Amino acid sequence: MLDLAKYKAKAKLANRYEKQLERLKGDDIATGSIEAAVEGAIQNLTTAANGALVIYGEPQSGKTEMMICLTAKLLDAGHKIIVHLMNDSVDLLSQNLRRFKASGLAPAPKNLSELLQIAPAQNPPELVVFCKKNARDLEKLIERIKDIGKVVVIDDEADYATPNAKVNQGTKTTINNLVGQLISNGGIYVGVTATPARLDLNNTFQNDTEKWVNFPPHAKYTGQDVFFPLDKKAPYRLVYLQQGGNPQDARDALVRFLVTAAYMNTVVNDKEENFTMLVHTSGRKLDHEIDRITIEEAVHALTETDNDAFDDLVMRVHAAAQNLYPAVDADQLTSYVVENASRASLVVLNSERDRKAAGESATEPSSPFTIIIGGNIVSRGVTFPNLLSMFFTRDVKHKLQQDTYIQRARMFGARGAYLKDFELTILTQLYADWHRCFVFHRLALQTVESSLGSPVWIGDSKVAVASDSSIDKATVVLDKGEMSFGIFDFDAELDQIVLGAQTDIATLHALRTKLGNDALPQFLIDYIGAVMAGGGGTLAVHTASSIAGYGDNANQTAISRDKGLLGNPQLELKKFPTAAHHVKIFFNAENRARVFYKYRGSLQFIQNLNTVVT
Repeated sequence: MLDLAKYKAKAKLANRYEKQLERLKGDDIATGSIEAAVEGAIQNLTTAANGALVIYGEPQSGKTEMMICLTAKLLDAGHKIIVHLMNDSVDLLSQNLRRFKASGLAPAPKNLSELLQIAPAQNPPELVVFCKKNARDLEKLIERIKDIGKVVVIDDEADYATPNAKVNQGTKTTINNLVGQLISNGGIYVGVTATPARLDLNNTFQNDTEKWVNFPPHAKYTGQDVFFPLDKKAPYRLVYLQQGGNPQDARDALVRFLVTAAYMNTVVNDKEENFTMLVHTSGRKLDHEIDRITIEEAVHALTETDNDAFDDLVMRVHAAAQNLYPAVDADQLTSYVVENASRASLVVLNSERDRKAAGESATEPSSPFTIIIGGNIVSRGVTFPNLLSMFFTRDVKHKLQQDTYIQRARMFGARGAYLKDFELTILTQLYADWHRCFVFHRLALQTVESSLGSPVWIGDSKVAVASDSSIDKATVVLDKGEMSFGIFDFDAELDQIVLGAQTDIATLHALRTKLGNDALPQFLIDYIGAVMAGGGGTLAVHTASSIAGYGDNANQTAISRDKGLLGNPQLELKKFPTAAHHVKIFFNAENRARVFYKYRGSLQFIQNLNTVVT
């Protein structure tokens, strides 16, 4: 007789998380970072206030695979409904849904339209559904699942659209309100992003920064340290443009991309691979059409020997081959370009493109020469495999907003195999501002990782931390002017180190050796050293002071004060009149201490006092 009980037991799915880890290991993908983030999130969700937390990690560092594993773990833990929210982009939703389905996750993920085709009476016992962050889709989703049970929302690119941009008006934006409805009645919110500042400063769903989880990048990841090194010595091909990026600049970048792809496929690779060039010059659809015509005409000219432009372009290709790869036969590279020019694929990614013609995998390179042109849609979330070149001339009229421009770093990812051949063509001033944006971001994340309780975000006259309308003015201090790091046990001997050389960067290195990286991050020291080397003022390292005398005016446990601890008396301006960078230790009656840093200049230090530890 057939043992039906055995099959009923098998139908109750289990160990899905372990199966996903085995799948990744079978593909030779390291899982340490994923396990750290998933286990941290599961643990912190049990104690996170309001059932809301944030998982933050570098752009394009493998967050999709982490979210697949997190979904599996949540299902194993008994959560029945997992909703994945995506940026309002068909390309991003399709890319992520395709990867989820390919993972073998059970139950198979569905998009909203697939869910709506299922009669409510046929609801599956478990549900994983993908939905774009637009009002119409969210309303349909809420209506469809309102009677099924508690929802876990995993919000990809969580800083986009979800925060309440009307927080200071006593009302809510449509998307914020609808996402809030999804997690009402005991639901859980997990925001996943590379840029968590807006979620903190907005108090989005009252997420608790102490419960935030770091998703560290994998070993093969190339991110801000590679593309925006402090010393600006790029280990890749960095081409500066002085003007706004004209059509000839675009054609020249295209020629270099064609030559580089030819080099990869004739000299480096054992078998031919497809590569991508990303052209990001504007957010306007009309400009995309102009870019398309410029690129299309150049590629077409290489396929028409009778075309007047053929000779000129071939000579440019040959000259670029000689310049970029002098040890390689330029004729060989030029021949590859000419022979394969007709295979070039040109895709325009914007809200009006013909999706059926481009296919679901529009971001996957379909030929050795794939050129993708786009604006806002390519700025967030979408991954570009084998991205070999980025032509980025999208300038900023006013302040560069950190979250937006950090997300636009589409060149981040596993680029190490061809890093030295990767090319970024960019406006000189834009690179400088972009570089500063990432330096500020990295310093801010150091305050998160130091368990300060409330991160300190940094901006200046050209770099804004987040959209002003999203910053909760009721709890956020915009002019704190200083930042601090992890708590440690104070030792009076630290003053002897300081007094040895109070204006020497070596003193900071000596303090860090004594205190550790959490208390005094290496990146802060490197940053101060780099700015000083560029003429950015001098350093003053001050002897320590007690805050016991501040009484209730300071948080004695957290070693902090709403208006800051480093005023003019503590800066010793008569003793250090030219110092721009000030470092000082403050300690409490229990001899617990923090290192504080203040820059006397245009930097703005922003902190949400609603989340400071007590």
